Amino acid sequence: MTQTAVPSSTTTPSTTLSGLRSLHLIRVAFSLVWVALVATTSASLVSPDRPTVIAAVLLVVYPLWDAVATLVERRMTTAGTGSTDRVGTLNMALGLAATAGMIVAVFSTIGTTLLVFGVWALLSGAIQLTVAIRRRRTVGAQWPMLISGGLSVLAGANFAAMSTSATSSLSTIAGYSAFGAFWFLVSAITLSIRSRRENR
Repeated sequence: MTQTAVPSSTTTPSTTLSGLRSLHLIRVAFSLVWVALVATTSASLVSPDRPTVIAAVLLVVYPLWDAVATLVERRMTTAGTGSTDRVGTLNMALGLAATAGMIVAVFSTIGTTLLVFGVWALLSGAIQLTVAIRRRRTVGAQWPMLISGGLSVLAGANFAAMSTSATSSLSTIAGYSAFGAFWFLVSAITLSIRSRRENR
C-alpha cells in the first residue's frame, strides 16, 4: 500500500499527476483481484495451518507486486530529472526483503506469514507517511496517502500481534488489502481533480 517517489520541481505536474492516477487505479485492480482470490481459496486458513500452494503464491506475490509498482512510480516521477529517490529505493528494498521473508515463511505456518506481513506493513506504512508528507508541496492531494500510511502502521503492528493467536486467518490480510485499494481509489480521484484544476 505504499507510494514512494517524490517528483522534482522540473517534472511536468500534469504528466506526473496523470501517471500517478493511472498507477493507483492499476493498484486498485490488482488488490481487488488478490482479495477475491484469497477469499475464495485461502480465507479459512488460520495461524497453525501450513499455507497451501495457492496461498503461498498469493502471499509471495503481494509484496513483490508492491516493489514492482514502487519501481514504476519511482521511474515515472524522477525520469529526466537527474534526481535520486532514496526513499523509493529504500521502499523497493523493503518490498524485496518482505518477498524473500515470505518465501521462507510460507514453508512454515500462516502465523509466521502474518508476522512477516505485519512487519512489512508497519515499515512500508511509515515510509508512505514520509513520502506523502514530502509530496504535499510538489504534487499535493496527499491526504488519502497520509491516512492510508498511518493505518498501515497500525495494521502492521496488529498483524504482528495477531500472529501468535490460533484463530488469526488470512482474511485479516485480505481486509487490509481491500482497505488499501479503497485509499488508492480515493487518491486516484483526488489526483484527477487536482489535474483538472492544473489544466484550467
